[in-house]
Amino acid sequence: MSVEEAPIAPTVLPVATAARSGRWLTSALRERPAATTAAVLVGIAAAAAATAPIYLLGNLIDHVRDGSTVSGLVGLAVLIGATALAGGLGTGLSGYLITRLGEHTVADLREEVLARALNLPATTIEESGRGDLLSRVGTDVATVAKAVNQVLPDMLNAFFLGVVALAGMTSLDWRLGLAGALCVPAYAAGLWWYLPRSAPMYADERVAIAERAQVTVESIQGARTIDAYEMHERHIADIERASARARDISIAVFTLFTRLVGRVNRAEFIGLTAILVAGFLLVRTGQVTVGQTTAAALMFHRLFNPIGMLMYDFDEIQSAAASLARLVGIVDMRTAADVDIAPGTAPVPANSDVKVDRVSFAYGSGPAVLHDVSLSIPAGTRCALVGTTGTGKTTLAAIVAGLLTPTNGQTRIGDVPVGEIDPKSLRQWVATITQEVHVFSGPLIDDLRLVAPDAGEDEIWAALDRVGAGAWVKSLEDGLHTLVGEQGVALTAAQAQHIAMARLVLADPKVVVLDEATAEAGSAHAAELEAAAAAATKGRTTLVVAHRLTQAATADMVAVMDNGRIVERGTHSELVAREGRYARLWRAWSMHN
Repeated sequence: MSVEEAPIAPTVLPVATAARSGRWLTSALRERPAATTAAVLVGIAAAAAATAPIYLLGNLIDHVRDGSTVSGLVGLAVLIGATALAGGLGTGLSGYLITRLGEHTVADLREEVLARALNLPATTIEESGRGDLLSRVGTDVATVAKAVNQVLPDMLNAFFLGVVALAGMTSLDWRLGLAGALCVPAYAAGLWWYLPRSAPMYADERVAIAERAQVTVESIQGARTIDAYEMHERHIADIERASARARDISIAVFTLFTRLVGRVNRAEFIGLTAILVAGFLLVRTGQVTVGQTTAAALMFHRLFNPIGMLMYDFDEIQSAAASLARLVGIVDMRTAADVDIAPGTAPVPANSDVKVDRVSFAYGSGPAVLHDVSLSIPAGTRCALVGTTGTGKTTLAAIVAGLLTPTNGQTRIGDVPVGEIDPKSLRQWVATITQEVHVFSGPLIDDLRLVAPDAGEDEIWAALDRVGAGAWVKSLEDGLHTLVGEQGVALTAAQAQHIAMARLVLADPKVVVLDEATAEAGSAHAAELEAAAAAATKGRTTLVVAHRLTQAATADMVAVMDNGRIVERGTHSELVAREGRYARLWRAWSMHN
């Protein structure tokens, strides 16, 4: 897309509310009732087993004070060891069950987000910027996964242990339980102070990271342009500015967190002091034993690390919650794949005629890029779009392909509006190849089968031979099964375009849009790729955004665009003879090629 056709004001992809994120999480856990129930029950049982040794230790102290025999003490000691072992094993099993449940939930979330991302309209991605989407499917998923693996098991086990320990202290004496519970308001006050302040900061941190990713991605993708115009310092300054903002927010978040630590320590001091004072008074009056007071104090002290971890983990949980909200925001977006059309109810084009009827288009709130454009391409005809950069060629091609929805007017295939064709079958009718072709890492045959998973090798070879790629594919060490992409053989730009043309033959659409599809390979392979494109599109209705005017010269019809309008149309010979804009472009092209 040219600079002139770019979106005016980037928008941000939606972020779910905390309530919506909670509902999504609850729904995801309900889909695995057995795993969720097992994780909760084992967690509570493990917490009880971990608390039992302390309870028994109080009994041991009282037995020693009462002068019990050695055999009685040995029995208690063995029981303490056995329950401690059971508690350790139970905690490990609980952590495993919680982690497994969380991993399965995150896997489902990752698949949902990726499915939505792959079906988002092109305008949505362009207006929000690729960095925002990349940070969600990358950084945000990693943040949630880290919380599930490293934080959630410890946090839930700490919560279970806290509930069981308070119940244990209360079973010794309700006043000891009440004294220990005095820490709860102090913990709650700490969180009440921390959460409202930290939640917006974590959300801002995720946005800052997305902005940093956006600036970095743009700089990498536009490296050639930056080199050509020597804009290095400006882009480095943009990256430094975005990175500094993300850094400053992260430091502010950590500073706020250290203030929470002081409030956690205060809560621990209040609880332990209350138990010791209440225990001293109760022992002095003979209402509880020394062993019971010791057990209550040790139970509470046993909570220092897990409860402290529970509080400290809110730092990670807040970050994960912010990331989860961004992911659920993507999940909740409606895409074409969500449209549920009953079989047989969607209109089916009668043929592959393409008609553009009074189409206008603007990106967001920006100025119009297309103005009242009309164009008719009969079935099987090859039409070339010609014009200087920024005249609206790519936008018109995207509207014909169904990638963009016009602001006014409509495009029809076989007298059926493109927007009314069943989205699940739209790509069977119209397919697009641009100059940006990606070769996926893996066996070459898998790359070709992306559009036709059931295609046999004979069918694939036929497609390769049709576009002139069979010879060089056969020369590869393992032929169709050669590893290509990042983990294998690096294909040239021309070879990648050959693969794209072969995919097109396998997909077998009725209408094809070629958006400068042979431009990226360079002039050395121009004739070869233009021949491949002609072979792949033979018999199909084809709209070509012409990068080279030789493509227009061989087309059945030519449409010349200027300032978002079609200003000339006809065959190559007719337009050259007309001595208009196309004729001037052709003369300029002929002089330099």
